[in-house]
Amino acid sequence: MDQDSKITRAAWPNASEPHTPPPSETRDLVPVRTGAGLPAVVTVATKRAPARKWWLRVALALAVLAAGAGGAYYWWQWLHPQLPPGIASGNGRIEADEIDIDTKFAGRIAEILADEGDMVKAGQVVARMDTQDIAASLKKAQAQVQQAQRAIDEANANVAQQTSQVVLAQQEIDRAATLVAKGYETKEVLDQRKQQLDSANAALEAAQARVIESQHALEASTHDVELYTVNIADNTLVAPKDGRIQYRIANIGEVLPAGGKVFTMLDISYVYMDIYLPTAEAGKVKIGADARIVLDAYPKLAIPAKMSFIANQAQFTPKTVETKSERDTLMFRIRVKIDPELLRARAESVRSGLPGVAYVLTDAAAKWPARLQGNAAQ
Repeated sequence: MDQDSKITRAAWPNASEPHTPPPSETRDLVPVRTGAGLPAVVTVATKRAPARKWWLRVALALAVLAAGAGGAYYWWQWLHPQLPPGIASGNGRIEADEIDIDTKFAGRIAEILADEGDMVKAGQVVARMDTQDIAASLKKAQAQVQQAQRAIDEANANVAQQTSQVVLAQQEIDRAATLVAKGYETKEVLDQRKQQLDSANAALEAAQARVIESQHALEASTHDVELYTVNIADNTLVAPKDGRIQYRIANIGEVLPAGGKVFTMLDISYVYMDIYLPTAEAGKVKIGADARIVLDAYPKLAIPAKMSFIANQAQFTPKTVETKSERDTLMFRIRVKIDPELLRARAESVRSGLPGVAYVLTDAAAKWPARLQGNAAQ
């Protein structure tokens, strides 16, 4: 036996016999050093991972899904119990009319007196534009008013003077006529006095015309003053209604064109929810029908409302529908509006964009269940 065979047998005594590792183990070949400094090969036992039972995991996942679906169904039934006949419902969001507060003229913003989220009253000043140029034009128009008034005074004085000239000319004619009749004056003198009277009358008419002209000039100047005053007032932006500032779009110092938007506010007196009902239910709903709104944020609070609008065209399907199955999928937009008096009493609580459910009576004889009695009015 040579030296290599000895080394091999020393490192692996059973090298002459085949060695099969057990099924649960695998052996990796790892080089080691023997006493003679020569490499030898040994095996390291490692355990094999157990087989994955994938079907158990699938079953567990299905069980979890079934439990979740059951919980969701239970929650939905608790939140939206079955409605009695004569009541239809649909999902929607609370909305309020948006009003843009814009500039009437191009100009620079001088003051901002409101911010997002502020409650404002009708007529409250929310911003002011720079009106120095209009103010200068206003002063000019006021000066023209004063000038026109002085012109009127002067024209009236001229009228008085010309009136006295007419009176004098008429007196001289009367005297000349008397003297001519007695033979103490010639007819030529009488004709001259008549000519003077005619001239005085013409001068009087001219003076009276200048009075009218001055009055018209005064009226024009007065209208200019009114115009500039209105323009200055229009550059003071006010809230047109009671509501809440939703957006502030511009800031102090910005130059805006005519119609530039500064604020967007919500009209809290017009709050509504749009829902969609199928043909069978939409056809039974009438304008003014009693309604209730329940918001997801307040599931135990029913807000009284009225049905205020029904769309005259269906949604979600073609305009021309021939088959009954397609007619069943027609959906009509319905608007449910909250009472403005109720909104005014709770202006601070009005919000826009909250999701919820609107309920509408399709049968006037139907009765609201206890949870939809309208406890928001209390």
